[in-house]
Amino acid sequence: MKLENVIATRKHKTIYRDNDKTIKVFDADYSKADILNEALNQARIEETALNIPKILGVDMIDGKWAIITEHIEGKTLAQLMEENPDKKDEYLEQLVDIQLTIHAQKCPLLNKLKDKMNRKISATDLDATTRYELHTRLEGMPKHNKVCHGDFNPSNVIIAKDGTPYIIDWAHATQGNASADAARTYLLFCLAGDEEAAKKYLELFCKKSDTAKQYVQKWMPIVAASQSVKGNSHEREFLLSWVNVVDYE
Repeated sequence: MKLENVIATRKHKTIYRDNDKTIKVFDADYSKADILNEALNQARIEETALNIPKILGVDMIDGKWAIITEHIEGKTLAQLMEENPDKKDEYLEQLVDIQLTIHAQKCPLLNKLKDKMNRKISATDLDATTRYELHTRLEGMPKHNKVCHGDFNPSNVIIAKDGTPYIIDWAHATQGNASADAARTYLLFCLAGDEEAAKKYLELFCKKSDTAKQYVQKWMPIVAASQSVKGNSHEREFLLSWVNVVDYE
């Protein structure tokens, strides 16, 4: 395998293309358990009706773990939005439609979203009273078993040359409540500084899924707290502002 053609760089990982393969190489100190869990998630999602790049292998290259998948030729929705700003609303609608196809799937062996969020809330440095309120709110939310991507945003959807959408990056996949997944996507738009797209996205998601906006918003402090464990100080500050402004019921 040749690691010459870099196609993307992410925090703690570099993605290369080698002919018809994509090779995601993780930093040497990246958690082996997290890497193997990501590969397992993706293998399990392959068994659903979704279009995703197939796992071809997990290997160690120069002392670093790597996940090898099929290479999908195309552009991400993020690239298309940037190149065609006049079509951004159309691409947002496509993004929501793709997310709803994800939520229509079942994958019983995935980790449960509520379990993961409870662990993350416990790992925050929030005070005990706030953690208790968040755990209580999370426990009171309806339990579902829909496939949730966990990091669904325009850069994780590749539109192939024939127009087929492929969904990538299944590191955070769980099964649970779709509105928690929507809350995460909304917050990702906000973190990227695109509040207008965040608002339009949320309106589209609620309309197409027939979900009350207030219901998705009830998830936001829970999701923000659970996501604040990772990320830089600016991201943590922004996410925790969502936790701190909430009026607990």
